[in-house]
Amino acid sequence: MNIQSMQQQDGYYVPERCDLNAFASLVECQLTASQVPNASAVEKNVPVYDAPVLSDRLAKPAARRALMAEWAAVLNGGPGVLVLRQAQPDHDVIDEATLIYEHVIAWERETGGDGADHFAAAGSNDRIWNSLQKLCLSDPRVFVRYFAAPAIDAVAEAWLGPNYQMTAQINVVHPGGKAQQAHRDYHLGFQTAEVSATYPAHVHDLSPLMTLQGGIAHCDMPIECGTTKLLPFSQLYRPGYAAWRREDFRSYFEENCRQLPLSKGDAIFFNPALMHAAGENRSTGIHRMVNLLQISSAFGRSMESIDRPRMCKALYGPLTTAWNAGSLTLAELNAVISASAEGYSFPTNLDSDPPVGGLAPETQADLLRKSIWSQLPQNEFEALLDQQEARKRPDG
Repeated sequence: MNIQSMQQQDGYYVPERCDLNAFASLVECQLTASQVPNASAVEKNVPVYDAPVLSDRLAKPAARRALMAEWAAVLNGGPGVLVLRQAQPDHDVIDEATLIYEHVIAWERETGGDGADHFAAAGSNDRIWNSLQKLCLSDPRVFVRYFAAPAIDAVAEAWLGPNYQMTAQINVVHPGGKAQQAHRDYHLGFQTAEVSATYPAHVHDLSPLMTLQGGIAHCDMPIECGTTKLLPFSQLYRPGYAAWRREDFRSYFEENCRQLPLSKGDAIFFNPALMHAAGENRSTGIHRMVNLLQISSAFGRSMESIDRPRMCKALYGPLTTAWNAGSLTLAELNAVISASAEGYSFPTNLDSDPPVGGLAPETQADLLRKSIWSQLPQNEFEALLDQQEARKRPDG
């Protein structure tokens, strides 16, 4: 029996069956320059591309497609991470965007916003949720210049195909700001270990294909200011969403991770299954600002638009009555809730619905189930549901 079959004997991944030796054998791979012919360099097992040099190739469909194929191979079966030097070479527009973001941070701090982070303690940084929309509405002309970046468009399309959805969050880590814990990212990375273990193994394979993680540097970033710690090739370990919380895997990460300096206008992109963590800012005066890009596949959506809050309100009375009468088993109750309520926390408005106290906000399905078990009156449940829906709306 090979390692893969041992890891998923029953079609699921669980932490106790994860094998650190198997993981280590994957991340000990070495990338050679011949494997990335369009890269200008390979630094610490990470291919580095000079975006301005590649601009002519990006303007020609056949050459662009060949370059995207190389990037997809790097992100999928290669080291899982790449750097685009000067993906946005217009430093003036980066500075203009930085000023806008600083005003947003100041305003949100004054109005009591909670900058809760998924993998770092609140207060160690400044965060702007939905920096994409906030920049666009603050100054559309700056937004146009900022995202007029063909290399960023091409790497997103390389991983996700066309018609992807862009989202973004600003993260500022001040001097003394602590490092994140090593982790994998959205989707499964934002679930608890218990929830992650309920998804079958093939969904663990699917999750990284639905999202591309990236970031645009808004200032020069030497390693001492805490550039992202990376473990190239770690995305190849299929049970990694079950493994990354284990202390032995995290210790291995800390002993073997790599960091690269970035300059203003550089961008880094990586497979969300790559183990990574923002580093500690040990500098004395660098306020490390990165616009974190989280780009999603167009295919991550259902076929029909469903008014699930309305369905929940209609079902609450019959479900409560049946549950109280004992005519619904727990399995039957869960089946009805799964068929009707929204069981996923995202998308949401993270300003008004932040992941306080966990990795993700409460789901509609959890609220419905909890309300039934708590015997809440119909009007109280509907009020809580309306409040939850209001928190999710873009207008907050």
